[in-house]
Amino acid sequence: MQGKIVFLNGTSSAGKTTLAYALQELAAEPWLHIALDQFRDGLPAKYRGLNSPPGTTGAEGMNVVPVSGTGEPFTTIRFGGTGRKMLQGMRRAIRAMAESGNNVILDDIVLEAEFLWDYLNVFDGLEVTFVGVRCPIDIINEREATRPGRFPGTAQGHMDICHAHDDYDIQVDTSIHDPHLCASMILDFLDSGEPGAFGRIRARRKS
Repeated sequence: MQGKIVFLNGTSSAGKTTLAYALQELAAEPWLHIALDQFRDGLPAKYRGLNSPPGTTGAEGMNVVPVSGTGEPFTTIRFGGTGRKMLQGMRRAIRAMAESGNNVILDDIVLEAEFLWDYLNVFDGLEVTFVGVRCPIDIINEREATRPGRFPGTAQGHMDICHAHDDYDIQVDTSIHDPHLCASMILDFLDSGEPGAFGRIRARRKS
């Protein structure tokens, strides 16, 4: 029997990981939490760049790059060839986990439209509940300012593209509801709802 996938998509510091832990705590069944951060941290340190120039290992992996000259400065995340291969493998590993009967909470950010298209292909035939994890940018900026290892403006850099597809099975706002209430809302949907966001997005993609 295949496992189910709850895909939490939201910007950095929107509250995805805390929400994933709350889901694990409240759910009657075991759910595995699999996050982009876990795979990122599996890259060699030299492939996790900070404004690394082209041609370096930092740019080849996952590179955090400051952007200025377009209003308020922010940072963006760019993946090189090695980083993209890691992401492709992550998505296929998650499918294998679900096909083995594991329920998975996926904690990721749709940083490029291409990433969502790959998810649509890889997860075809699986039960995926697509969850939009929202939070106003001013509150996210406050959270980022207190988190070690986070760069101010990280979320600003992918706020628009992250939710550009604008179609979810359920959305939660972590600035309004605490993690346990958000988790309860998602679990209620799993009990009574029929996930269809991936199917709708897939159909629009093909049309």
